[in-house]
Amino acid sequence: MATDFKSIPLIDISPLLAKWDDLNMAEDEGVAEVVSKLDRACREAGFFYVKGHGIPDSLIKEVRNVTRRFFHLPYEEKIKIKLSAATGYRGYQRIGENITKGIPDMHEAIDCYREMKQGMYGAFSKPLEESNQWPINPPNFKQLMEEYINLCTDLSRKIMRGIALALSGSADEFEGERAGDPFWVFRIIGYPGVSRANGEDTPTNDIGCGAHTDYGLLTLVNQDDDITALQVRNLSGEWISAPPIPGTFVCNIGDMLKILSNGLYESTLHRVTNNSPKYRVCVAYFYEPNFDAAIEPLDICIQRTGGTKKFEGAVYGKHLVSKVQTNFVM
Repeated sequence: MATDFKSIPLIDISPLLAKWDDLNMAEDEGVAEVVSKLDRACREAGFFYVKGHGIPDSLIKEVRNVTRRFFHLPYEEKIKIKLSAATGYRGYQRIGENITKGIPDMHEAIDCYREMKQGMYGAFSKPLEESNQWPINPPNFKQLMEEYINLCTDLSRKIMRGIALALSGSADEFEGERAGDPFWVFRIIGYPGVSRANGEDTPTNDIGCGAHTDYGLLTLVNQDDDITALQVRNLSGEWISAPPIPGTFVCNIGDMLKILSNGLYESTLHRVTNNSPKYRVCVAYFYEPNFDAAIEPLDICIQRTGGTKKFEGAVYGKHLVSKVQTNFVM
């Protein structure tokens, strides 16, 4: 359960990554320290920064640079990959098309999902059974993003092994039928800066993304280094800023991990408010369970929370599709 945290903790996960596939990783002193910090962060805030993650800083920056170049193209160019139900909800959405709790969000974005074979999961996956729409300009966009997605998937799997240990499970608790074949969601997002009138900032586009929780297991946020816009709500309802720390990812846990942990870990409300005059770029990678995974509280977590199952189960893919189909005004 979230607490009245006042800041987001920073965790060096390099000891975990060095031993992630070691059968005795849980007995390693460095791993144990990382696991303890992950446990505290997930219980108290549901958010944490990671450093020592192994993804080159040059790639992280290039992903943002290429994103900015795309969003600065004319609207007529961006709309060539327009998102719609016919595209499997994949592609570009203009400012205000994405909605959170019925209110338009002041951002533009490209939405991507792991691609699936037709009929792979039966009828419930059909709305998402299309190919991702990648822009041809900038020319290296698709190749760069796919390389980045692969690295984020690998990193997330390793962090989840640490979180599994933090929950008193085995390191591979989230492999197999739960997340051995993980789905992913990828959002490439641009937030316009506030307009200036008479020399004063006028926050006409105050809420870049309304308060929400994420759907899956773990999110990796790659945000601009010079604009503070992400805010996380603590138990008292205060909005705590998550300022950029160069070379890190902001991580947060999602609804599916909250269920698996039987509420030991919180999927914390967060929002984006860009009060800067600068255009802000953010690239969010969402590590999810297997698309057809039936998510239930782990037995070990039920035991740790008094023996009572606090959440009903959910099939991840059905949960995702129900959310996606109500996320847009098109």
